[in-house]
Amino acid sequence: MLHISRHVRGLQQAVVAGSRPAARHRQTMWRSLSAQPSETIEGRTSPAGHIAKTRNIGISAHIDSGKTTLTERILYYTGRINSIHDVRGKDGVGAKMDSMDLEREKGITIQSAATFCEWDNHHINIIDTPGHVDFTIEVERALRVLDGAVLVLCGVSGVQSQSLTVDRQMKRYSVPRVAFINKLDRAGANPQRVINDMRSQLKLNTAAVQLPIGLEDGHAGVVDLVCGRAFQFSGVKGENVEEIAVPESMKDDVVAGRALLVEMMADLDEDVAELFLMEEEVDDATLKAAMRRATVSLKFVPVFMGSAYKNKGVQLLLDGVVDYLPNPLEVPNFALDTTNDEKKVLVECCPDSPTLALAFKLEEGKFGQLTYMRLYQGSISKGDMLFNLNSGKKLKVPRLVRMHSSEMQDVDTVAAGDVVAMFGVDCSSMDTFTDGRTQLAMTSMFVPEPVMSLAITPKKSKKGGGSDTADKFSKAFARFTKEDPTLRVHTDDDSKQTIVSGMGELHLEVYVERLRREYDVETTVGQPQVNYRETITKKVPFHYLHKKQTGGSGQFARVMGFVEPIPDETRDDNNDPVQFEFQNRTVGSNIPPEYISSVEKGAKEAMEKGALIGHPVQGVRVVLEDGQTHTVDSSDMAFRFAALMAVRESILKAGAQVLEPIMSVEVMAPNDFQGSVIGGINKRSGIIQNTDMSDDGSGCVIQADVPLAQMFGYSTDLRSSTQGKGEFTMEYNEHSPVSR
Repeated sequence: MLHISRHVRGLQQAVVAGSRPAARHRQTMWRSLSAQPSETIEGRTSPAGHIAKTRNIGISAHIDSGKTTLTERILYYTGRINSIHDVRGKDGVGAKMDSMDLEREKGITIQSAATFCEWDNHHINIIDTPGHVDFTIEVERALRVLDGAVLVLCGVSGVQSQSLTVDRQMKRYSVPRVAFINKLDRAGANPQRVINDMRSQLKLNTAAVQLPIGLEDGHAGVVDLVCGRAFQFSGVKGENVEEIAVPESMKDDVVAGRALLVEMMADLDEDVAELFLMEEEVDDATLKAAMRRATVSLKFVPVFMGSAYKNKGVQLLLDGVVDYLPNPLEVPNFALDTTNDEKKVLVECCPDSPTLALAFKLEEGKFGQLTYMRLYQGSISKGDMLFNLNSGKKLKVPRLVRMHSSEMQDVDTVAAGDVVAMFGVDCSSMDTFTDGRTQLAMTSMFVPEPVMSLAITPKKSKKGGGSDTADKFSKAFARFTKEDPTLRVHTDDDSKQTIVSGMGELHLEVYVERLRREYDVETTVGQPQVNYRETITKKVPFHYLHKKQTGGSGQFARVMGFVEPIPDETRDDNNDPVQFEFQNRTVGSNIPPEYISSVEKGAKEAMEKGALIGHPVQGVRVVLEDGQTHTVDSSDMAFRFAALMAVRESILKAGAQVLEPIMSVEVMAPNDFQGSVIGGINKRSGIIQNTDMSDDGSGCVIQADVPLAQMFGYSTDLRSSTQGKGEFTMEYNEHSPVSR
């Protein structure tokens, strides 16, 4: 064994006793006992000059894969916390990163939480994100600003529905990642099947860099395939990493696993390919450097293994974060030059360059608005003057803090590549801040459309303060919509009700509960409304004349063309279906060029409210072919109105139909209840896509497509039909025609 175990005997007793100095020193046990950190976290005020030793990572996964549990262990082993508390622990404390009361009660992560730690002299900023699809915007905004990610996968369930969503988000923002197969201590754990799922379902070029020593009850440690050494984790909370002999039964698997790793790197890296072709031995340093290059360039995903709950494999995963994930200098970030037609410009990650920062998350606290920022170039000090490029406002930086879940630590200066928070600054999510020396603006993020709505009305207070309750109600939703771009609030024109739209039942339920707890506003919630859409099914020409004479100059505009459905295979730059398209096919000058944009605006306006049920129209292409103007009476307004009426009338004749949101539903239940679960889905007009056995053979996994309108109350029905043993996940799939 390493001399580590001797070194930690006295240290372990101090850790158990809750000694802070011991906790701070715990991280150096594994990587470098002799090399002490050059500076502690508390003493660190700026990472300037240390950009290469900075990592900005997010931890993302499907629901209940162990993200928050893993983050809790990382904080413990790096000395940020003195004791471990579990997400649903019996002590009632809850995990450090779940700081909201609602999170601790429900045992889920609702808001992404930021923290920071040090490992092997590297500064690591971590964002722990929710797994539930209802809070997917939290994952979206985190991945928009991070340089790398840890994709956590359950060793039993493997790639699940939300794993696919998270993978799409990582690919959307070109985020390099390492994978961690968790829960190898559970019955039915099969890491090789999970790796095969990653290759087949996520289409990732991936391979294990570790092999587990035993699975289920016998999971004791891992063997590192790069260096060929075996490690086990001992101590009260797994804080001791001890090297042991590679078990005899695993030696052939270790040789084969390393050979596969070398062969894969030979396909991706020239240095390894040269040695491989010459049949020379690839040394550990060369292999590791090649894996780092391949990971940073998004060609490879290294897979680590362990069990966060049983305190196994977390320290080696931290080594992997340091070894394989990029620092801010290695990630190309682009901004838009507002002075040059928004041309893409490569951002220089340098503390001496003009300051460029992006506000990616807002949070309202008891001391005012907290603005989370990623600093892409330059530096910011307390008291500096910054410009909000979006609003044009100038502001003074009142306070800079590093976040440790809900706790804060004041800092004086931060530099390029860091993630910090500012206090007392009024801004919106995705605003760009500069020091006035540059006009570059950072690009925004993808915001999914809400799929469900509720009618919500505040109850009058028993004390008679009706206006006070209304003020609190409007103030609360002004704050919530500012924090969460997927939450929308509007007043219905017909019913005059306040309609709140969001990503699902749980999403809206959480905000109703927060309204009660944080603002003391009780509400009456109406029947959920589904966000229907309308579309057309055939091509229809239009010829519309708008003519109005009221004395003086009148209004005159004639538009001719046709509307047609857009084929399903038509995609935009993000590979999403195109919902509206306007084409100008006019020849000559019957319609002057200055009126073409007005025609397009009128056509877009017609898409806002369909002819059948008044919901937005999608999947429509409007083609303008000809028209007519009048020398005096034609105007922008006339052509806009003509296009609006022409398209609106055409949609009614073009086989208009109503579309409803269809959800991909995955139900897990014991085998005994398979019939009742399938019957319940059929009763809700669902279409079964796949039925499979769970990996340990004790249950079934049923995948189906079900209309969202039929899913209300399903959680209650599922619990009653499976004696409380069934569970399901649901995410938006597509809009489909409503059944006749």
